[in-house]
Formats: sequence, structure tokens, C-alpha cells
Amino acid sequence: MSTPHYPSINALAAPLVERLVADAGWLRLDVRQEAGGARMVDAGAQARGSIEAGRRIAEICLGGLGTVSISPTGPIAAWPNSVVVHAADPVLACLGSQYAGWSLADETGESGFFALGSGPGRAVAVVEDLYKELGYKDSAQSTALVLEAASGPPASVVAKVAEAAGVAPENLTFIFAPTQSLAGATQVVARVLEVALHKAHTVGFDLHAIVDGIGSAPLSPQHPDFIKAMGRTNDAIIYGGRVQLFVDADDADAKQLAEQLPSTTSSDHGAPFADIFAKVNGDFYKIDGALFSPAEAIVTSVRTGATFRGGRLEPTLVEASFA
Repeated sequence: MSTPHYPSINALAAPLVERLVADAGWLRLDVRQEAGGARMVDAGAQARGSIEAGRRIAEICLGGLGTVSISPTGPIAAWPNSVVVHAADPVLACLGSQYAGWSLADETGESGFFALGSGPGRAVAVVEDLYKELGYKDSAQSTALVLEAASGPPASVVAKVAEAAGVAPENLTFIFAPTQSLAGATQVVARVLEVALHKAHTVGFDLHAIVDGIGSAPLSPQHPDFIKAMGRTNDAIIYGGRVQLFVDADDADAKQLAEQLPSTTSSDHGAPFADIFAKVNGDFYKIDGALFSPAEAIVTSVRTGATFRGGRLEPTLVEASFA
């Protein structure tokens, strides 16, 4: 059962999932129900997909607690079309649902499948320690997960998710799109607020003191090469992302958070992400974790009304990545 002061993110996200499926034709998605298995929604692997599909998928990732829009104006003049994310309960929306925290691998080893699961299904299975800190567990008879992947999961992964969530396989929906696709790139850039929440958690800020949040980042152009696509989506946030958090904290704590959040705190800051990735020979875990943050942070104390800023936008690095 959901804790009394929290809504059910699965109940909120369910109608968003059904509308995505209902509009699959014009969103250019491929939907199939596997025999005795889960419903698979291809949003960019074999299907063409769309930016609008990515926008909707991002709202599903947020557990129905946030809105995602495409704005024709943004902080990077050369790339003004931006993904704007708002969540009135950013901690539950971003960390309790959107965060890609569930590691899903083919335990049989036959397919080599691996992906990180996002979305409301995480809050039903609660296999991550994070949910102990959040004090949250949801329940649902059907649920959905979003995967940044080029295929749907194999039967072994479906069975693993079904068992952990206590849901019949036919009541599971997996929505997947690779980073190289229109939908995949859009939903990744829509994590600009989520990475700020994750950074706040990493530096030890009281999550319960974060009461509202909004973020934006330039919509990165699609690229068919995975490394370049990954580089662009990361650079959109690391060098072009801007987040404002509203916190129930004193000025000293708000100021410190503003200084700790931005990607400028990372020793790896200053080069396009694809170049950084190549420098560590593709070992993602050798990259300084502090880099995965928005470029600029604005933190407002709701106690005092004071606002503090940290970091800076890097339009030249965004241009080098996107052009």
C-alpha cells in the first residue's frame, strides 16, 4: 500500500500508458502483446517513434507526477527548442519513479540483454535501497517500466520483473527506445531535473526538504551512432541544463546546495561527453560521478525567499556536441 501522504504513482501513470498505446499509430510506435507474456511498446528501435512519444514517455517515467513540454525558447540561443520538466513532488516523481535504478539483465545469459529500468514499476517491486529512504512502496495489479534499450526484454527478465512486482506477466508493459531514436533522446534529456535530485541525494541534502522543482535542457538532435547520441543527450544536461529547486531550508544550506549541484564541480567538466567517454576507454564507471548534473543550479529557500546560484551554461560545448 502507498503511504498515506503519498499518491499511487502507478494509478497516476496507468492512464498515460493507455493513452500512449491508444495513439500508437500516429506516434509511430509498434505495440504487441506477447503470447502469455508482457505488452511491448517499441518507441524507437524498429519503430520510427517521435519526439511527442518521448515527451509522453518522460511523463510516464515521472509516475504521472510531473509535466514535460517542448518549449521554443531556451537558455542556449543556437538550440532554443528545450525540454522543460516540472514536478510538484520532485523527490517522488524523479527518484521514486523516473530514476533508472533497477538493473535488469538476462540471468540465463543467452541474449546478453541488459538495461536499467525506469518508471512506476520500480515503486511496486522496491528492490532498491533508495525506497527505504523515501519511505515509499506502491501497489498495483498492472504496471509499466521504461527501458533505454534497442529491444524489449527477454522472457527471463519479464519473469524477474513479474515476480518482484507481484504482477502477472500479461499485466506488465515495457516501453523501450534506444538513445539514438527521437523518443529515446527526448526522454533522456527530460531527466535534467532527475539528475539534480540524484546529485542532491549524493551530497547528503535532506530530500524531504525539497518541495518543488523545474528544469530545462536543449532538445538534442538525434544521431544514429550510439556514442554520439549518448554524448549529445548527456551534453544537453551537463552543459545546457538549468534547474531550479525550492527547498524548505535556511539560507546557508540552500546556498551550499546551489554550489554543490552543478556539473562544474566535476574534475571531468569541460569536454564533450563523447570525448570523455573515449578517454576512459568506454568504462562509464571511470567518469567522475559529479559530472552527471545540470550545468546551472538555482536554489530558492521557501523559508526566507533568498535565491542562490551555482554553475554556468556552456553554449560553446553544446554547439560542439550538437553541430
